[in-house]
Amino acid sequence: MSTDVMDKSPAPAPPGKGGTTAEGGLLRLVLDGMRRNMRQYGMLLALGLLVIVFAIWTNGDLILPRNVSNLVLQNSYILILAIGMMLVIIAGHIDLSVGSLTAFVGSTAAVLMVSHDVAWPIAAIICLAMGGAAGCIQGWLIAYGGIPSFIVTLAGMLVWRGLTEILLKGQTLGPFPEGLGKLGNGFLPEVGPNTNYHNLTLLLGVVLAAAVVIQELRDRRRQQEFALELPPFNLFVLKLVAIVAAIAVVTMLLASYKGAPIVLLILGVLVVGYGYLMRNSIFGRHIYAIGGNLPAAKLSGVKDKKVSFYVFLNMGVLAALAGLVVAARLNAASPKAGLNFELEAIAASFIGGASMSGGVGTVLGAIIGGLVLGVLNNGMNLLGVGSDWQSVIKGLALLAAVGFDVWNKRRVGS
Repeated sequence: MSTDVMDKSPAPAPPGKGGTTAEGGLLRLVLDGMRRNMRQYGMLLALGLLVIVFAIWTNGDLILPRNVSNLVLQNSYILILAIGMMLVIIAGHIDLSVGSLTAFVGSTAAVLMVSHDVAWPIAAIICLAMGGAAGCIQGWLIAYGGIPSFIVTLAGMLVWRGLTEILLKGQTLGPFPEGLGKLGNGFLPEVGPNTNYHNLTLLLGVVLAAAVVIQELRDRRRQQEFALELPPFNLFVLKLVAIVAAIAVVTMLLASYKGAPIVLLILGVLVVGYGYLMRNSIFGRHIYAIGGNLPAAKLSGVKDKKVSFYVFLNMGVLAALAGLVVAARLNAASPKAGLNFELEAIAASFIGGASMSGGVGTVLGAIIGGLVLGVLNNGMNLLGVGSDWQSVIKGLALLAAVGFDVWNKRRVGS
């Protein structure tokens, strides 16, 4: 097969010829960059469109400061689970047990704190350790026992749900100490002079915007050093402006109510930490490697069993953290807690750009996918849409996301 080295994209026509203007050239560059980065920008655009549509349909109720704060609180545990689930899916596995494990950890926390008066910080550490132990058991069976993750985690879903029923004896147990309650419902304290806004939240918003801009500039510079294909500079600037504007809007909305929820800070730390892990660490590259091409990863010396083991250990710890947040949010442990959480986390990962075949996905994508589901849920609740139709719409959204992934692969491969 021969390749014509002269078969290049045609040079843009000079301004004033062929009806092309400077504005038209900029538009063409933006559209071309979006086509080449469809996976990266598609769900961001979908999230923005959803917010605009539901803001109009609900007469602005969706973007009221109180509702934005509730949106964060109501979806925090799904976002935590989605981060861990994204890593599991990138590695080529699946975890169906996280919802039941979330409920089991919440019930354990209730028994420790309510029934045995264990101090909440100690109980929280014990619960996180239990989540890690559960992840170790499942990870060992998958990585070293050779049992498919679908089977192991399906069994785990049944086991942890049953143990939850046993611990709680079919009853709701609560309330929790006030200190733990702040984890699910608390806000950052107010500091500084009275400005009619939450000063600490404003400061955090400025720091976040500056950090995002610096990180994006570093990423672009690194891509230039390795001669990687870059999106057009105009599109890059447009992306930065859009991100900073979104951060500014959310910051002002939260600062005009009670400020940033404490769980939002936890989420921020997780996103930054896991984002760095997946982008810059050897372990992160190994996760992508075993999910993208396991035989090649083995030949390259990647210890695939060890990587898979630690991925499920991590998922167990994050499920435990989500369990504590859920219990704190509800101020009680319930045998029915965590129902369908695994489906929400999996859906958030796929909507956020994960691939069924593994090897593809980002931590930020998991957050975007979770927010898409959260806005759908919140907007439909405000509109009075029944739970039956909500399930239909979310199912169609998941099907569309996976269908887009399949179509995009065929388009790139053709």
